[in-house]
Amino acid sequence: MSLPPIGLIGELASSPVILRHPNNPILTREDVPYNPALVFNAGVTKFQGQYVMVFRNDYGQPDKQTLSHYGTTNLGLAFSRDGTRWDVRPDPIFDLRDEEIIRTYDPRLTVIDGRCYMCFAVDTLHGIRGGIAVTDDFEHFEVLSMSAPDNRNMVLFPEKIGGRYVRLERPFTIYSREGKERFDIWISDSADLKDWGNSDLLLPVERVPFANTKLGPAAPPIKTKKGWLTTFHAVDIDPSRGKNGWEDSWKKRYSAGLMLLDLDNPKKIVGLYEEPLIAPDASYEKDGGFRNHVVFPGGMILEDSGEVKIYYGAGDTYECLASAHVDDLLSLVLK
Repeated sequence: MSLPPIGLIGELASSPVILRHPNNPILTREDVPYNPALVFNAGVTKFQGQYVMVFRNDYGQPDKQTLSHYGTTNLGLAFSRDGTRWDVRPDPIFDLRDEEIIRTYDPRLTVIDGRCYMCFAVDTLHGIRGGIAVTDDFEHFEVLSMSAPDNRNMVLFPEKIGGRYVRLERPFTIYSREGKERFDIWISDSADLKDWGNSDLLLPVERVPFANTKLGPAAPPIKTKKGWLTTFHAVDIDPSRGKNGWEDSWKKRYSAGLMLLDLDNPKKIVGLYEEPLIAPDASYEKDGGFRNHVVFPGGMILEDSGEVKIYYGAGDTYECLASAHVDDLLSLVLK
């Protein structure tokens, strides 16, 4: 069976309920003492009374000759009392590397039963893997699970559902999808965070009007009175796009979507916003970055006031913050 055709996507705009922080970007390479070239795609959560950010560092001079896809990458750490002003630790905190592993990147943080779990991606000589580690102090990490290639963009739900841990993920199904870059969001569960199964397709790319190539999980879900609210990244390609950053050719655009999953059965989508929640329409998202026209959420925090903080990478270069009220976000997915 052939895939349904998906055409080019036109102009996109962020939802009017989204408010970008006036001090965006809230974290850049200039804030980090060990001189990475790029700082972005952070996982952010509240842990032990403060905000915690684990961010991606990419190294090399800021030009395409010296910053390759497989350049040096590791993870840094910052703390905050208000979620906007960050105290960056003096050294990176996490970096898996050996004769097989090339680099570790794109962390996602979820607190479950008082412990902080970190999902991350790993490039290896034989494919891309997704990992899960746990820490109590951000100094010592225990790696619990590593997927088979090719799978990444994993995020954990913040509590067990039906007695099992649950995660969203994005496997790279090339052969079975006619060799096209058509990737979808899947959902799996586990009894122990180590062995995963019961996998099902959750959201296919053809169901999202502002994507024509791939989807993937973004920030870990938050629990609301109406269901599990979660973001995802949606990608469209336009062959007419030009340089769009430091690379000779960058034809993709990354936007952030929003959906709502059933509280008791998260394999059921109960609401899907059919427009972007955040499109790359701010200057620091669409101009001057390593890859322009990129928005990539990695952390979402529901405050007691009802404010939802959404932390996202911009242009594969900076870390930014946007916010909205949880009731407004629920209205988007349920209207």
